[in-house]
Amino acid sequence: MKFLDLSQPIYDGCPNCPVHPRVVSKVIAQHATDNWHMEHLSLASHTGSHIDAPLHKIAGGKSISDFPLEAFAGDALLVDVRDAKPDQPVGSALLSKKLTGTIADKIILLATSWGDRRAANDEWHFHSPYLAPDGAQWLVDNSARAVGIDHYSIGGSRDPDNTRTHEILLGANMWVVEDLHFPETTFTLPQPVKFCALPVNFSGYSGSFCRPVLILET
Repeated sequence: MKFLDLSQPIYDGCPNCPVHPRVVSKVIAQHATDNWHMEHLSLASHTGSHIDAPLHKIAGGKSISDFPLEAFAGDALLVDVRDAKPDQPVGSALLSKKLTGTIADKIILLATSWGDRRAANDEWHFHSPYLAPDGAQWLVDNSARAVGIDHYSIGGSRDPDNTRTHEILLGANMWVVEDLHFPETTFTLPQPVKFCALPVNFSGYSGSFCRPVLILET
């Protein structure tokens, strides 16, 4: 079995949502002084490549531990929108043009190229392409299982669109995987492709770090 890694790395001070706590990673034990090695991490549960559960935006919604692990693995369809401009909404018209077959129970992955631009700067923080509310509703209406994007937020950084996009998806009990990175190899693969992003076993949490991968035929 071979994997294609779609994750973003986590490290001290790594780029993340600007309204979340700064990522802090400290070495608290070293071989030279302690005969072992260990790190201490301080970060929000929605940091790096991570999954949003409905509870993230929906009061009383499903937590990450309410989903069976099988929910986070399945057939995925890649939507190549790497030509999207800063702040461009990805709406129903564009999705229906790119996704011409059935998307029922599919995991839809939006590749905007912002995963390649990951940096703690104004462009990455505040000007990414994003899934528009009408695009989110189109995915729900067409029975997609989940959706992912190569940015920290599926709905971008601005309200009302950010909140509304999240509410539509999570209100339909979909899960969302964010802060992905798509290697160039991704765009040569036949569709659909097997995708898996298992969350940490955080009981009752609104989201979790994950390690998203594509499972390649060998």
